[in-house]
Amino acid sequence: MPLRSDWSSATCAIARSLQSVGDPWTLLILREAFVGTTRYEQFRDNLGIADNVLSRRLAAMVENDLLRKSPYRGEQRTHEEYLLTEAGADLYPVLSALGRWGAKHTPPPANGRRIRAIHLTCGRAARSVDYCTFCQVPLTSADVAWHRLWLDEEPTPLATASGE
Repeated sequence: MPLRSDWSSATCAIARSLQSVGDPWTLLILREAFVGTTRYEQFRDNLGIADNVLSRRLAAMVENDLLRKSPYRGEQRTHEEYLLTEAGADLYPVLSALGRWGAKHTPPPANGRRIRAIHLTCGRAARSVDYCTFCQVPLTSADVAWHRLWLDEEPTPLATASGE
């Protein structure tokens, strides 16, 4: 018996969206992609996810056009890295809003350190997913870096759909 229904042809756009992004690992993989994680081993190590689960999720995310594979040459052979597509990058406001909701409505982390979105132009923490509250300019994933206070010394620019 399947864990849930197939919502890919549902009338409701939210249900159809959940067909692609409704799994918690998918959202966490996207979070990592937004802070610049591109390689399988990085995803595995940063998330503490089992290989079989990560392999299935990455394959599904490629199939759902959230990530695309791009070859790179390793020390001994060619490997593939995973880059955000336009559809994946367009989920920035969703992840940002989910993070803000979690910061407001869930207990704080034990170490007190949270993630912050930094507007690259002015260098200030973005308080909105749509626009910079300081500069009053619209924001996209290309305009923001995420600063993981527990991990990063400097904010990491979000990966772009073009892989730049």
